[in-house]
Amino acid sequence: MSLHAFSFGIEEEFFVFDARTRRAVRRMSRRFHAAAKKALGERVSREMLQSQIEVATPPCETMPDARAHLAQYRRTIAAIAKEHGYGLAATGTFPLAFWPEMTVTQKPRYDAIMDDLQMIGYRNMLCGLHVHIEVPDVSARINLMMRLTPYLPLLLALSGSSPFWQGHFTGLHAYRLAAYDELPRTGLPELFRTEMDYQDYIAALSGAGVIPDASYIWWAMRPSLKFPTIELRVADSCTRLDDGVAIAALFRCLVRALDRDRNRNAGFDRVGRAITAENKWRAQRYGLAASFVDPMERQAMTGAEWLEAVLATVAPDIEALRCESQAARLRTLVREGASADHQIATYKTAIAAGKRRLTALRDVVDWAAETTAAV
Repeated sequence: MSLHAFSFGIEEEFFVFDARTRRAVRRMSRRFHAAAKKALGERVSREMLQSQIEVATPPCETMPDARAHLAQYRRTIAAIAKEHGYGLAATGTFPLAFWPEMTVTQKPRYDAIMDDLQMIGYRNMLCGLHVHIEVPDVSARINLMMRLTPYLPLLLALSGSSPFWQGHFTGLHAYRLAAYDELPRTGLPELFRTEMDYQDYIAALSGAGVIPDASYIWWAMRPSLKFPTIELRVADSCTRLDDGVAIAALFRCLVRALDRDRNRNAGFDRVGRAITAENKWRAQRYGLAASFVDPMERQAMTGAEWLEAVLATVAPDIEALRCESQAARLRTLVREGASADHQIATYKTAIAAGKRRLTALRDVVDWAAETTAAV
């Protein structure tokens, strides 16, 4: 990878469901998984629960390259799923997934996690968009991560795709993180300013036998253990492929912008982090319709105003990384609504037409599956 290209990789998680009942599968067919592995090799893998599957791009240096990989993965898995009586949906939570029915994938790491988490592990019916961005100066990545934290609620609002949970409308646009926050070591990153602060924290937990290593830190953004990257984890899995690629591009541009200007957000403090926590909740509850508080200026702003301010901040980086089309896509996303807005509209239309709740949710699943495959 080029040292200063801010190379990146994108991981997408999907729900696999029974095409007849629209319910999340309890046990993934071995033949289905074998066919997916044969087609995509190491680019596809199981998740902790058998109702989920993940794809990961190789390291990329352009957004069109990443999009081409992800489009191929979606088309391939959706086609294989259809052959096996399944469907594929990119959503943060799945409308017809029920945690008591979930089956854990047998793997030593997953066994250890489930032994620790108990029931909470079975409730982890959640799919996210994860974006790794290479950081040229790894020694500065913790400070960079601290200064990136204020933007996490905006990225969540843009990606929101989880308004339903266990057959019910939650009233939230991004419920996924409400469920995910049941797990330990989740939520916003701690307010560490140096690599030494972070390593002291990891050493204390691993030395005491609390965690085996840093991969058991599941913050909304974290330094990668395996790669010289910062990993975005706050985003819901995006139903529309171009939304996910655009959000990944925005995060990539933010990393570059704050790396070149190391004074930006240097004053981010405990008050700013507390405001960011409130912004995170507002993104979960209201999505892009939320009003937010600027953590640095302490002023109110809409989601659209926040996006425009951020795009202005990263304008040189958008140009340098050739992300103009993704910036345009983000403006369209704000104008037309995120996946959660479309899911909720589909559900309310079905209810207004006299359909029962679970039948209306089947319409939501059908919309999500069709949109996931429309690449």
